[in-house]
Amino acid sequence: MTTLNPGDTVTLDAPKISRTALALYAGASGDHNPVHIDIDACKAVGIDDVFAHGMLSMAYLARLLTDWVSQERIKSYEVRFSAITPVNSTPVCKGTVTKVEDDLAHLDLTVSLPDGTVTLRGSAVLSAN
Repeated sequence: MTTLNPGDTVTLDAPKISRTALALYAGASGDHNPVHIDIDACKAVGIDDVFAHGMLSMAYLARLLTDWVSQERIKSYEVRFSAITPVNSTPVCKGTVTKVEDDLAHLDLTVSLPDGTVTLRGSAVLSAN
């Protein structure tokens, strides 16, 4: 079992956000918002191209956690979206333990683009042991 300590970090390189991935995610999630799958709909509202569903980035961040610890150890998980994730980008998910208190590890979470843009910020509380 992984014991979590302040300063511990974990990263996950998400796969490239392809148009196919967006179409498949739209089908699986039921979120068929045109800004995620239809370039013409994007251009009609002044957006150059489609972009990823925020919940797709949230899912990759959840995978980061469940690759690190068992799902049962996740006590809370929350995020806020701060920027779009463009098609063909390769997001990087990162978690950092900021403190451990009462056998609970508190984490800061981010999803970032290669240029440093943070598209999602969040936090999680995990059992430390």
